Amino acid sequence: MDLQHWLGRATHAIQDWADTFGPYRPHPSLQVDDDRFGAVFEEFTARLADNYPFFHPRYAGQMLKPPHPAAVVGHLTAMLINPNNHALDGGPATAAMEREAVARLATMFGYDTHLGHLTTSGTIANLEALFVARELHPGRGVAHSADAHYTHGRMCHVLGLTSHPVRTDDRGRMDLGALEDVLRTGEVGTVVLTTGTTGLGAVDPVHEVLPLAERHGVRVHVDAAYGGFFTLLAGAEGPEGLPPEPWRAIARADSIVVDPHKHGLQPYGCGAVLFRDPDVGRFYLHDSPYTYFTSTELHLGEISLECSRAGAAAAALWLTFQLLPPTPDGLGRVLAAGRRAALRWADLIEASDALELYQRPELDIVTYFPAVAPATLTGIDAASARILADGMTGPDPVFVSTLRADRDSFAARHPGIVADADGARILRSVLMKPESEDHVEHLHNRLERLAGCA
Repeated sequence: MDLQHWLGRATHAIQDWADTFGPYRPHPSLQVDDDRFGAVFEEFTARLADNYPFFHPRYAGQMLKPPHPAAVVGHLTAMLINPNNHALDGGPATAAMEREAVARLATMFGYDTHLGHLTTSGTIANLEALFVARELHPGRGVAHSADAHYTHGRMCHVLGLTSHPVRTDDRGRMDLGALEDVLRTGEVGTVVLTTGTTGLGAVDPVHEVLPLAERHGVRVHVDAAYGGFFTLLAGAEGPEGLPPEPWRAIARADSIVVDPHKHGLQPYGCGAVLFRDPDVGRFYLHDSPYTYFTSTELHLGEISLECSRAGAAAAALWLTFQLLPPTPDGLGRVLAAGRRAALRWADLIEASDALELYQRPELDIVTYFPAVAPATLTGIDAASARILADGMTGPDPVFVSTLRADRDSFAARHPGIVADADGARILRSVLMKPESEDHVEHLHNRLERLAGCA
């Protein structure tokens, strides 16, 4: 795609539409001449240079990458109109696009029926799922993996729910025995399962928890904000294929959260929440004397805790899905490249004398640490911090991140490490750009050189 060409076409298309309503005189209070704007724009673009190169495969730090050009064009085009998907009269076209895009997400997860909408983030999407859980099981708390995103503990506090962290096994997944102990108390109404923790990329055993939750009469919510699109690789052939059981089981969960602004190639913020039972919409219903008047059809604002939401986000997702649909042959090919890159790097690390693999990647997150002598947590922590800082400088920079692993987690995976501290920082790389597949060897060689200086 020629992005400059299509951005130009976007402005012309919206102007052609606007011209159908007849001319008018813009108010002078809004006028800014090009010379004045040019000076400010120069400062603006100079300040934007104070960023990491999220677009480049040498950046393998956090879950960041630019949106697809189709999403950029879709977002900007709709933004020129600036629809609000709270009510149908605020954005009739983009509200329809949102419903269609959300339906494709529901189909991707195997839902036959659904109620859902886009949100500004996975945090808000999880808040909505836990809000419905509270309404269905008042007075009962929420169990989630100790390695789940911190948003669950935070949103439990916001909603007045008791949070029950459940210990994880030696792969970072929710421990079933520990979960059953918590469920036996009768104090839990909902279990949150994470298909792709943001630290390790660990996938909770959804297929094994569902029957356990059913026996105890609790709901199951799947936080797939980071990993949800990997369901497209469930049972796939080749090294990128994932065990299908936990992913196929998501279709039986009561609710799901996924972030298209991660692996869905969208700009921030674009999250989504889905409910298997459309009847939960009764917990959202409210009235507005000046909003819901143009249609008897359900407005998106009537099934959302948020009010104003950018219709441009729905437009960008809809346009992207027309070109790269959420199917194995569409977005699945993008995720497959990142998954293969992670597995390739893991193999290189396992063969390295300078780096050690913390654990095998389940999705596209690679965790590793420098080999130090003596092999202590304090030594690993100091070396990881130095590599993080040194990697970003010099003529051949690489950008990674760190993850703090506690003493017990380290001992479960690497019992030979001397635990002379409560934990240590390890190195963490997210290979969510498909271009990473062609850059793994370079990343590895650069990190090896940095580790060799530790």
